[in-house]
Amino acid sequence: MNRMYKRFLPAALVMALAVSPAVVALARSDDATITFSGGSVATGIGYTWGKGVLHFKGKDYPFTVDGLSIVDVGAAHIEGTGEVFNLQTLDNFAGNYVAAGAGATLAGGGSVAALENQAGVIIHFHSTTQGLKLALSANGISIKLK
Repeated sequence: MNRMYKRFLPAALVMALAVSPAVVALARSDDATITFSGGSVATGIGYTWGKGVLHFKGKDYPFTVDGLSIVDVGAAHIEGTGEVFNLQTLDNFAGNYVAAGAGATLAGGGSVAALENQAGVIIHFHSTTQGLKLALSANGISIKLK
């Protein structure tokens, strides 16, 4: 039994450190919310696009999303919402976000992703998709305010 702990403890610690920004954000209330719609298509390397609205301090700000993924197959229409954390100013929202996630969608389903940008803004994104999509990847997306 001791061998098993020694073998899996380092991996568990690395995983805990990797998701710590997402976990810390859960302990706080959100600073803003988003709604999003878009799509994706992939055969190994994929492309995701879409548009959304940031709801921040009583105002709505439209934005666009473009991104790439690897080890991704399928096509899907994506609808989602999310909570935004660590957003002190509107200028910190736009940028390049990285996400870690794994999911599978067949004829409709959902997934959750935690994204973080260079300013420390964290988005917890909840999506529903229609279509066939299998993914196991680290994604990079760019968000631009309109």
